[in-house]
Formats: sequence, structure tokens, C-alpha cells
Amino acid sequence: MTTLTLPPGEPAAGPWAPLSLDDLATRLLQIADPAPGRPAVIAIDGRGASGKSTLAGELSRRVPGSVVVATDDLAWHEPLFGWGRLLRELLEGLAGGGGVRMSPPQWAAHGREGAIELPGGLAAVFVEGTGASPRDLAPLIDATVWVQADFADAERRGIARDLASGVNGQTEEQATRFWHWWMDAELAFFARERPWERADLVVAGTPVVPLGAGQVAVAPALPAKQTNA
Repeated sequence: MTTLTLPPGEPAAGPWAPLSLDDLATRLLQIADPAPGRPAVIAIDGRGASGKSTLAGELSRRVPGSVVVATDDLAWHEPLFGWGRLLRELLEGLAGGGGVRMSPPQWAAHGREGAIELPGGLAAVFVEGTGASPRDLAPLIDATVWVQADFADAERRGIARDLASGVNGQTEEQATRFWHWWMDAELAFFARERPWERADLVVAGTPVVPLGAGQVAVAPALPAKQTNA
């Protein structure tokens, strides 16, 4: 069993057990249990480079009629963690049961074409990203996953990812400087929000137990969620 190094204030989840992605998708839909006529809204939250995007994509592939919304698209050119009003607009639109089409204002301001378009009749919407489950929008979210990853491992992956994609710096020094700037804001945000306390399940973004093909390591809700349930 691998012990994860975590930032101050984030409790270690456990016990961990392997679970197939198919079973995880089924369990999340059962937890969400949306009202008839609207999709299940499932937030995949976690620290930068913890594995949220990968997990959301794998879950969506297992749920027919589902889509993934990346908070990066809402946050594009917005102040750090200052895009909550856009997520609210999206979630309130989904709660109405119809389709949603929104063009974040910074898209037009910076020459980005298109819009976020979600058709009506979806089975589920996986909202993934750092800060995908803010406290004030909890009534609009049906189920939440917290992706817990080793802090140093996530940093290594995040810097390598940014360098490979050519964003946030063209050199390792630039990418590392950006990562630490981002982490300063992320740590302060999560210290206030503590989203792991609202998670229904925790998924390991860093290997913690042996896994087979198509499996992830899953832990129960952390104590705060269990107490509030």
C-alpha cells in the first residue's frame, strides 16, 4: 500500500479497494439519482494534474448519452477561481432539463469561436476540473468524486504535461514557475473550500494498491461527508 503525501489540511482517504470503472460509473449514477427529465450532474474534482480529466473521460465512455464539461473552458482567461458564476449558469441550465448553450464572455473577447453546447436528453454530465464542486453550488451537483493524488507526483506530472503541450512556459524553468504560481492560488482556494468533505467517493490519482485492467482504487467518503450524510 502506497502512502500519499498530501498538503496540510487534506485528510488521507482509505481504505482503498480496486473497483472497475464500469462499476464506478454505475455507483455514481445510483448516488446521483437525478429527477426525471434532467441529466445526472457528477463533479470530478481534485488538485492540478491529479487525474481528473482521464477519469472523467473513462467514466463518460461507460455511460451512454453522457458528456464531459471541462472547467478549463469556463475558466479560460478568467481570474483564477473567479469563474463560479459561469459554472452556476451552466448547472442552472442543466437543472431546467433542456439543452444548454453558453459562450463564456472571455471567448469572444479573446477571439475564441464557438460555444459550450449540451443537447437535451443527456443521461449524465461529468463536470471535471480543479474546483468543479464549489460549496455554494452543491445543491446543483448530484454526486461528487474527489481525486486524491500524491502532491509531489502531481507536480511532476503537471509540469511534464505543460511542457509537452507547450502551454504555461516553453522551458522547464518557466513551466515550474507557472506551476508554483498556480499552486499558491490552488492551495488557498482548497483551504477555504475543502471539497473533499463533500465527495461521495474518493478515487486515487496515484497508484496506491495493485489494479487490474479497467480498474481504479476507490475509498469511501471522508469522515466529514459521512457525518453529514
